[in-house]
Amino acid sequence: MRRIPWWALASAGAAPVLLIGGFTLAGTRQPSGYDPIRDTISALAALGATDRWVMTSALAGLGACHVITAAGLRPVRIRARVVLGMGGAATVLVAAFPQPAQGNSVAHTFAATVAFIALGGWPALSADRASGAPLLRGWVSVGASGALLGLVVWFAAELHGGQRGLAERAAAGAQSLWPLAVVVTTRRALTRRGSK
Repeated sequence: MRRIPWWALASAGAAPVLLIGGFTLAGTRQPSGYDPIRDTISALAALGATDRWVMTSALAGLGACHVITAAGLRPVRIRARVVLGMGGAATVLVAAFPQPAQGNSVAHTFAATVAFIALGGWPALSADRASGAPLLRGWVSVGASGALLGLVVWFAAELHGGQRGLAERAAAGAQSLWPLAVVVTTRRALTRRGSK
């Protein structure tokens, strides 16, 4: 069985730290009118945001972490790894195409949509009955995708609502934590199997 290298564990662990640390720090730098329940993460990296480099760097780092993690998840089905990597690349593009100070950016919206769908969908593609890893079992993987994509649907429903920031943070946060959970539990399962 192929092992998951240490650097995949490091990148999976860094992803939620970058995301949550990024939007927390960037949020503290905004004027008093910024509301994390109402306002999106993208607003923290938008043109005209105070210290927008903080969230832009965090998003780029988050995307790179997903790409690195996908490369190291060797025991996981290749199709799932490709989709996770696509989600990471799309997240880097979210950082590269910021929202304007007013209005919307088509490139940003497209990249964010691809990222959210890919990062929500890859767990279902990782389902593997033969795997000894608990989070790669079919019903767990499909359930994870259902939950992650459900959070994305909540965010989409809140796009013009008063809780869009909260919904986006819930969706992005959960999507940043799932790869870490898969890496940790799969490494443990492989270690147990190797010691028998």
